[in-house]
Amino acid sequence: MRLAEGFASASLDELKAALDGGSLVIYSTGRPPLPDHDVTRSGVLATFTFASPAFSADSSGDDDGVVVPAFAQDSVEAENVGTPSFARALKADGTVVADFSVGPGKTEVKLSEVSATGGHPIAVTSMRMPLPAEEVSWEKTGFGHVYMTSGDDPRRKMSVRG
Repeated sequence: MRLAEGFASASLDELKAALDGGSLVIYSTGRPPLPDHDVTRSGVLATFTFASPAFSADSSGDDDGVVVPAFAQDSVEAENVGTPSFARALKADGTVVADFSVGPGKTEVKLSEVSATGGHPIAVTSMRMPLPAEEVSWEKTGFGHVYMTSGDDPRRKMSVRG
């Protein structure tokens, strides 16, 4: 999970409250380095609307940050075809709160399907909000922009974008 700058010091309870009535938008590939950056290279695959409250009462977040989201609908129709890569969580007013990794394996949001097909149902099956959140630093090099994350996963530690 990568937090938008305005939520960088927020507690889990503050993050959950911020999402009341908000949305979780699932995108295909091309995750921006930070939630404060616009999404420019990804297509929307599905949009979930959080209920209010956005998380169940027993959603205290264990050591791994597991929470139980509550959505207006259990499943939604996918809007396009693609492979989910990341999700952006927004407040009800559209303010970006956080970005999450999406997919099978050790990701923060897991879906009922590994790919989306327009018009077919898709659901969120689990969600994690691990704190402290992943941090990203970057610098411009002769090869392009190099992004380093504070996460432990060696496959997601660094990326280069020309």
